[in-house]
Amino acid sequence: MTTACHIGKPTVEDAPHIAALVNALSEKGLLLPRSVNDVYERLRDFSVAKHGNRLIGCAALHVVWGGLGEIRSLAVAEDSRNAGVGRALVLFCLQEAAQLGIRQVFVLTYQTDFFARFGFRRHPKEALPQKVWKDCVHCPKFPNCDETAMLLELADQ
Repeated sequence: MTTACHIGKPTVEDAPHIAALVNALSEKGLLLPRSVNDVYERLRDFSVAKHGNRLIGCAALHVVWGGLGEIRSLAVAEDSRNAGVGRALVLFCLQEAAQLGIRQVFVLTYQTDFFARFGFRRHPKEALPQKVWKDCVHCPKFPNCDETAMLLELADQ
C-alpha cells in the first residue's frame, strides 16, 4: 500500500504539527521529544510529507560536522505507516545531503532493518564524537543509549 503524498520543506505553520507527530512517538520511547520552540529553531532541517493539507510525516537532516549529517526525528502518522512515507522522507533527506556535499549520513535508531534497506551499516557510536559530545550528553538515555548507530557513505550510492 502506498499513500500518495508530497514531500517538501515545511512552513512555519507546520512546526506545531511536526512537534506533535514527533512527540507522539516520543511518548512510546521511540524518539527523543522536540518542543515546538526546538522545531521552529530547526525548521530548515526538516522535510515533511503531506497528504492533501494534512502533515503525515517528517524527518530532519541535521549537518553535524564537515561532511557528516544525521537523519533525525523521522516520524510517520500511525494511519500512514507501511505506505512508503518513511522511505520517501529518507530518500528526500539523502538527496538533500548529496546536494549539500555531505558524504556520510548516520542515524541512531531502533529500526535497523528499515535503514539497512538504504545501505546504512551498523557503526560504533564512539566513532561519532561530534554527535556524542554535542547532543548525546544532553539525552536522558546517556550514557546508556540503547539505539543503534548506522552510517551510510554517500559515495557508495
